Amino acid sequence: MSTLWAGPETISRSMRQGDHAVQGTRRKKPVNLRLGFASDNFSYLIDLGLPEPAKTDFSLDPQIKQEMVWHGVSLRPSALLVKRTGPMVRVRGDDDGWRAVTDNLAAFDSVMTQLSDLSTTPEILMLRESIRAWRFYDHFRTDVDAPARRPQVGTLTPILANDGADLAAAIQTIVEIGDPGALKAAVDDAFPGSWLRVDAQSGWFDLTMQQTGMLRPLKSAELSDGTLRYVLWIAALLTPRPPEVMVLNEPETSLHPSLLPPLGRLISQAAARSQMIVVTHAATLIDQLKEDGKCRFIALEKPFGETVIAGQRLVDTPTWHWPER
Repeated sequence: MSTLWAGPETISRSMRQGDHAVQGTRRKKPVNLRLGFASDNFSYLIDLGLPEPAKTDFSLDPQIKQEMVWHGVSLRPSALLVKRTGPMVRVRGDDDGWRAVTDNLAAFDSVMTQLSDLSTTPEILMLRESIRAWRFYDHFRTDVDAPARRPQVGTLTPILANDGADLAAAIQTIVEIGDPGALKAAVDDAFPGSWLRVDAQSGWFDLTMQQTGMLRPLKSAELSDGTLRYVLWIAALLTPRPPEVMVLNEPETSLHPSLLPPLGRLISQAAARSQMIVVTHAATLIDQLKEDGKCRFIALEKPFGETVIAGQRLVDTPTWHWPER
């Protein structure tokens, strides 16, 4: 539970104005971590907390207190489809009434993994499969021992692995069943006059890159960290199987500043097929994404240690309701 807020439960007005130092207070509410998202189809929330210390020695293991699935963006009683409170899970029936699916779901088990049955809870199954298709890229390895630098057994790879280990196979998959023209253009945009090729020998794939001024292609083991990382972003963003949601965490890491505008164009291209969420500190990348005209820019700030959306007021907050336990 390292994501829990380490500051005081409530930051008073006098603390914000600087009249009093920020200091801890006696906690009045239960410790919890609440997560959720809304969409036009199915929406979901989960509320996690800590167990009662008197009942277990695993006092830091999170327990699921609530889970809810509903139709549409806003959580309303009429839109609620699945409600989990503690060990009890109920689903809405055809007659608009409720029926219990189970009353002994373990506190560490989610309805997403335990109750995704097409005949009894099709909403959970559909939502689970949708979430499983989301992609999060936040740690491409480019060190000397990175898997992307070594030959790998080649299998059809429409989705690049989170660590980029199957890079060569992912590039070859784009060539054969994806958009090879977009691949060529993306490489040329970042590295003019260069191209990628996959050497396949006895089922093992190794990526090579021909660059302007080089007498021979460079193998992936010889590429600079920044060049290899950019090629990884090409493989991830030109996926032949675009997800509904793709999250990129600080994609500018290790990249030369000259690569940020091409990266922005590549992300904008991918945004035509997926909802892209980009977390970045690079002003150049932000400016390039803004040029697309469809980018929604959200600036964050950290007054008193808490992360908030800059300039957001109460009336600007998106409609969202956290139910009481």
